[in-house]
Amino acid sequence: MAQVNEEKKYVLALDQGTTSSRAILFNHNGKKVSSSQLEIKLYFPKSGWVEQDARELFLSQLTVMQECVRQSKAEAYEIACIGIANQRETVILWDKESGEAVYHAIVWQCRRTAKMVEELVSQGKSELIRKKTGLIPDAYFSATKIKWLLDNVEGLRQKAEEGRILAGTVDSWLIWKLTGGKVHVTDCTNASRTMLYNIHEKCWDKELLELFNIPENILPQVKDSSCVYGLTDKNVCGFEIPLASCIGDQQAALFGQACFEEGSVKTTFGTGCFMLMNTGSIPIDSKNNLLTTIAIGINGKTEYALEGSVFMGGAVIKWLRDQLGIIRSARECDILAESVADTEGVVMVPAFTGLGSPYWDPYARGMLIGLTRGSSKAHICRAALEGIACQVKDVVKAMKEDYSGKLTEVKVDGGACVSDVMMQFLADILDVSVFRPKNVETTALGAAYCAGLAVGFWKSREEIVNNWQIDKIFTSAMTAERRDKLYSRWMHAVERSRDWAQQSDN
Repeated sequence: MAQVNEEKKYVLALDQGTTSSRAILFNHNGKKVSSSQLEIKLYFPKSGWVEQDARELFLSQLTVMQECVRQSKAEAYEIACIGIANQRETVILWDKESGEAVYHAIVWQCRRTAKMVEELVSQGKSELIRKKTGLIPDAYFSATKIKWLLDNVEGLRQKAEEGRILAGTVDSWLIWKLTGGKVHVTDCTNASRTMLYNIHEKCWDKELLELFNIPENILPQVKDSSCVYGLTDKNVCGFEIPLASCIGDQQAALFGQACFEEGSVKTTFGTGCFMLMNTGSIPIDSKNNLLTTIAIGINGKTEYALEGSVFMGGAVIKWLRDQLGIIRSARECDILAESVADTEGVVMVPAFTGLGSPYWDPYARGMLIGLTRGSSKAHICRAALEGIACQVKDVVKAMKEDYSGKLTEVKVDGGACVSDVMMQFLADILDVSVFRPKNVETTALGAAYCAGLAVGFWKSREEIVNNWQIDKIFTSAMTAERRDKLYSRWMHAVERSRDWAQQSDN
């Protein structure tokens, strides 16, 4: 581990998410010094397709990074390093010489390759993929997205085979651009989400590359999550600072929440909703349709996690605001939800882009059921918040069956966890204590910690644990009878939402 001198006062975290790019400067106590954020546009060219402009992803991240440093009045020499947390599975292919993307980024939520996945399953490839990658075949992951681009963008496959094209997830794209095209890397957490990386042998898997017909030469080198990859290019960024971590956003949040003990759990309420349990050095083979994934690679060692992936979390609240127009802000959603005692039977299943864990149904669609003449927007808002929490309940139920230890508490983070009404319902429906930290920016903080450890800015995980502070604890106040009734109603609604798009096409 490198030794950092006393001039180094800060670590800069870049948090490139699905709906925004953020930059946050942290001090040694893990406190936010300055921050900047820009929203990013999502494109929906066809039903179930989700894309982003790769150039906008980079420029927005560059802009907020520079603005964050400017706001803080920090000098570049005072910043020890930069860490990156990123939306996972989203794929970008770019020209090696020009550095320009050859197509929009295909976002993790995109379902365009669902038929491709169906063919793999029908060919009996599910077990092969699961054993090697810990993943369940789904359009969510990167492999089919890369294959779709190679098959559908004219001339791209030939250029790729000639070594003129590079591919990667968002972290690889950012590092390539920030270093002026000098470094093409990813970390093991992002690689583990591609459906191409063998999480046991820790390499790109030859058999899977052949299965998806993807040339290995376009893929980045895989390194630890916490190590120095290179320096930012002064001509691009205005300064030279070591890039010392990149880590998938959900794994970053697990680290930022100081979930270092086996069995510790966090749930992030961002665009989606993702629950990870640290399982230590042993990958647990899920029997309940959860994912086995890499939690972090650090100091040459790999730690694993069980994961449940919910595709629509905070994005449901944004949908209420932007598409339905029944609220003007997330806070208004909370106020309306708190104004009614319950939903009066209204249930929302937020399967707008299919259902993730434990169902893995790309053809499920969002549903609002139980409406009566007395139903109001307050009931709909409460049903939306409860629907997000019930998706977490589905994951927790599966996690309890996979993990032999007792799950008694869950740490939460992400923008939507500021909702007291949703966090209370989560504690009620889970029947566990829910811990919300004072700093809910744990994704960015996790990237900062990984980077800081790589250069000696922080010496140990104990320092990180000491920085973690509780804001509020939510404990269950619901009777078991009420809990069982609400969850049974939820399950009934989920069954009605399943396979909807498939049936509608017939």
